[in-house]
Amino acid sequence: MSDYQPPIQDMLFILHDVLGFEHDDLDRETTEAILDEAAKLAVGVLAPLNKPADEQGAKLVDGNVKTADGFKEAYATYCEGGWNAVPFDPEYGGQGLPWALAFPVQEMWQGANMSFGLCPLLNQGTVEAISSHGSDMQKGYYLPKLISGEWTGTMNLTESQAGSDLGLLRAKAEKQADGSYKISGQKIFITYGDHDMAENIIHLVLARITDAPDDVRGISLFVVPKILENGDENTVECIGLEHKLGIHASPTCTMDFDGAIGELIGEEHNGLKYMFTMMNNARLCVGLQGVAIAERAYQHALAYANERVQGKSFTSGERVVITHHGDVRRMLLDMKARVAAGRIMAYSAALELDKAMAGDGDARARVDFLTPIVKGWCTDMAVDVASTGIQIHGGMGFIEETGAAQYYRDARILPIYEGTNGIQAADFVFRKVLRDEGALAKIYIREMDGLVDQQYLDALLQATDGVLALGKDKDMDQIAWLSAPYLKAFSLVYGGAMIGKLDETPALTETSLVDVQGFYRDNILPFSLGFLFPIRKVS
Repeated sequence: MSDYQPPIQDMLFILHDVLGFEHDDLDRETTEAILDEAAKLAVGVLAPLNKPADEQGAKLVDGNVKTADGFKEAYATYCEGGWNAVPFDPEYGGQGLPWALAFPVQEMWQGANMSFGLCPLLNQGTVEAISSHGSDMQKGYYLPKLISGEWTGTMNLTESQAGSDLGLLRAKAEKQADGSYKISGQKIFITYGDHDMAENIIHLVLARITDAPDDVRGISLFVVPKILENGDENTVECIGLEHKLGIHASPTCTMDFDGAIGELIGEEHNGLKYMFTMMNNARLCVGLQGVAIAERAYQHALAYANERVQGKSFTSGERVVITHHGDVRRMLLDMKARVAAGRIMAYSAALELDKAMAGDGDARARVDFLTPIVKGWCTDMAVDVASTGIQIHGGMGFIEETGAAQYYRDARILPIYEGTNGIQAADFVFRKVLRDEGALAKIYIREMDGLVDQQYLDALLQATDGVLALGKDKDMDQIAWLSAPYLKAFSLVYGGAMIGKLDETPALTETSLVDVQGFYRDNILPFSLGFLFPIRKVS
């Protein structure tokens, strides 16, 4: 067993009481029963593997990746429980349950063992991309196995010379007489590009068809299985594993495609658009990972602080556990408040995602707007919270054996994943604020009225008008310069509004969150003003 305990009551309270989650088949009792079952897997199977798997890591042996001891068996248990199928289409074997339920369930996998949780996260994005853009034959062949978890999926974008600049990618696709394509090139940083947990691995690969247009206009998307339909191995191989700061048990692969057989997804030259279906799904889920790893770091620090005897009480003069010290209590409450704000943000986005998938266009716009907020703020928050957890441990936090350092190492990838948080900020400002002349941003600001003090809304509105003015002046470099501070400020204020919803909830006094809203309002929210003052680019 482990010290990780999924915060089920907080999850239920946020979903049902704060956000008003309703579903015909999911009353509060049913939701709780599902979360209780998920917690058994998270606590009893995944969490105990977290530290030993980090120490052992994944290994590349004779061209094949061997995962850490226990991962293969844990994955089989995960699939047998039907957990991989929770949010997906029943037509292909999914359970058809809402994302609002899938998010707290997935938070458990990520909090218990993020290295393990990355595999189903990438698989989930593969399902979304094929569901949205694949042919009927591709859906019928790939989706049932991906949804059951018998097969897993990957996302192959990055190349060494390109990084986030996908217009520079060199992977080639040559069309064959039978309509298939031969894919050649290398991709780096491919999470679970190879492993021993599933029968097959389905790679989604960005490549450029021969004589395609330059830059991103010429990119197409292909599905490239490790094992072909006839049982033969495709010519795709993991040729290296990255040695990383964290997530050691998650294999991060360099993949070589040597004329591998692939199928075109959708139309030629629309690959980047299709891949963003997968990318946007992953961005929200990476934000959720931030909440999960921050919760784990908080629980770990709290347990340590409740046991560590050091220093004397100012009141009694006796030696006490460090939770008696004001500075430690402040740090713990800061961690707790930030996690709570991130969880409400992420779950709120999940509710909007369910509406969007039911065809609500306004909800789709809201999901798009919230995605860089959830991804950007929750992942930066995770790094801050995990760092504070080390601080609470003192010198012992810097020593690997206590476990606190792993959460910081694991969290540090999250602000980089799926487009760095600088890219999230650029997306937020250029695509979400400027594109509709601030219309949706101002709707959100108005909706926060009464949930945070007016000074923050006034400052945020003034900053938004400043961004719009720069847009009219075509001063794009200045906008890029201030995009990250603007996103941080918007996120801090939005987080304050989410925390402000707790004050409107009568059941708050029955939860562990009763003390977070005042702390966030008085100690965290004021930092937003520092990001909202005019920022001048150095000439």
